[in-house]
Amino acid sequence: MRSSEVTWHAGRVTRETRASRGATVWFTGLPSSGKSTIAAAVEERLVARGRPAYRLDGDNLRHGLNGDLGFSAADRSENMRRAGEVAALFADAGVVALVSLVSPFVADRDQARAAHRDADLPFAEVYVSTPPDECERRDPKGLWARARAGEINGFTGVDDPYEPPLDPELTLGPELSAEAAADEVLRWIPR
Repeated sequence: MRSSEVTWHAGRVTRETRASRGATVWFTGLPSSGKSTIAAAVEERLVARGRPAYRLDGDNLRHGLNGDLGFSAADRSENMRRAGEVAALFADAGVVALVSLVSPFVADRDQARAAHRDADLPFAEVYVSTPPDECERRDPKGLWARARAGEINGFTGVDDPYEPPLDPELTLGPELSAEAAADEVLRWIPR
């Protein structure tokens, strides 16, 4: 969807003149899989090294930018579209964007990837492949239990589907600690 009568206004600063090279790392997986925890560890390490990085967490985005969206399939798609567009802007500015969203649909993740490819920006899909029973055991926000009790409808992994990535750059299993998983992600991020 594009606005009519709008032209991209190129600035005077190019990617080549920026202090660092940006990229987007898109963490996907079931709720409570560890996406945000791993993304936070990666962000902390990058910033400690002097590398600009910012975590675009799904819950945090719903406090502002995506606060008008619910959890229908259409709203989830729009949530991912907006996050993908913001991530591409960050990456273009030389920031490593760390997107941690359930992002349950392959087509929507592919759309985010295409936006980066079209802009010639690095993009990695990271599948945090924690099984549902482990996610439910962790359940730090109590959402799985509430969904099982019928208090939350349309919860991914309980009564809404999750489509695993077909060909992610990285797959991180539950056997890895958040720190070990962060090590794997940091190996991918371009210097």
